[in-house]
Amino acid sequence: MSDQTPPDDVVLDVAALRVLAHPMRLTLLEHLRQRGPATARQLAEQYEIDSGAASYHLRQLANGGLIEEDTQRGTRRDRWWQARHRSSVHDPASSSPEEREDSRGYLHAVLLAYSEQLRRLAYTAPLLPDEWYEVSTFSNYTLRLAPAELNELKSELAAVVKKYSHLDDEAATPVALQLHGFPLLEPDDDA
Repeated sequence: MSDQTPPDDVVLDVAALRVLAHPMRLTLLEHLRQRGPATARQLAEQYEIDSGAASYHLRQLANGGLIEEDTQRGTRRDRWWQARHRSSVHDPASSSPEEREDSRGYLHAVLLAYSEQLRRLAYTAPLLPDEWYEVSTFSNYTLRLAPAELNELKSELAAVVKKYSHLDDEAATPVALQLHGFPLLEPDDDA
């Protein structure tokens, strides 16, 4: 697959949700999608984890069909890995009642991985070149919506993101776009 552009997205099935229910696996997958192929050793160094742990997580991602070995690079001893798709899509509404536990585990891992990404951003964002700083956005909105309205908003925003996700300019810089939409419930609130 290294000579081809990977498919745009993959809809996560239960097996993939289980594989991705670990924040480090999400982080490694995102790295491969954004920055291209890498070795376990490179990823271990980047994320300050043991290279054996990085190798284990990469094998789990490969077993889940989310990454594959880049056979055009490296050797048996120094394996390179690449993403098999550009983005993952999971809509909790598509989960059956039997899949809800896996879906919630994935959600937990996503939030942990995003929080780590934001922690790292705290150190790099103030150093952004002016051209990037001026077009970046760090926004937070609190809306009052019913579940159906949040679902409609989610669909409309997904359509906008999809419009830009098909652009394939090699000179462009990868941009992280995170959007979260969830009710602000207190632990003692009735859902």
